[in-house]
Amino acid sequence: MITRERKQQIVEELVELLDQANGVYLVDFSAMTVAETYKFRKVIHEKNLTYKVAKNTLIDLAVEKVGKFSVPNESLVGQTGIVLSNDDPTAPAKVIKEFFEKGDKPKLKAAFIEGQYYPGSELKTIASLPSRTDLIAGILGSLNSPASGIVGAINAVMRDVASLVEEVAKKQNNAA
Repeated sequence: MITRERKQQIVEELVELLDQANGVYLVDFSAMTVAETYKFRKVIHEKNLTYKVAKNTLIDLAVEKVGKFSVPNESLVGQTGIVLSNDDPTAPAKVIKEFFEKGDKPKLKAAFIEGQYYPGSELKTIASLPSRTDLIAGILGSLNSPASGIVGAINAVMRDVASLVEEVAKKQNNAA
């Protein structure tokens, strides 16, 4: 049995992790074998994500202390693991979806992306969202393209003016 002090340590650790995370995913890992859990944890670690398992009551206490979001009661039933992301909030969804497609494990219970709640049934939608890096690259690309278009237009006008000056100079030389 876990002592009260150990429970407080776990809650404080979860509070710190939840407070820093911009993507929080609650998963049901109950049907996973030891080998599947090992592979899942390995991929999570490779993607610079965090995975923690705790009692539902401790998770609920930590979420309450953080205050960024609230977890529906039906999401805290059974065995619950938390996958956290500090960088790309959609990265855990991609990992969970990849494993889920292989064998219906682990199941997503709920997700919180930057405080917004998504039920477990939205896994495919969340996983298909572009990463923050992809979004920034797309925005910068679209901002850059009008600027390059303006530069191209200015260069074309300058070429046309240079051609016009050259033609006028040729006509003056031919007339003289």
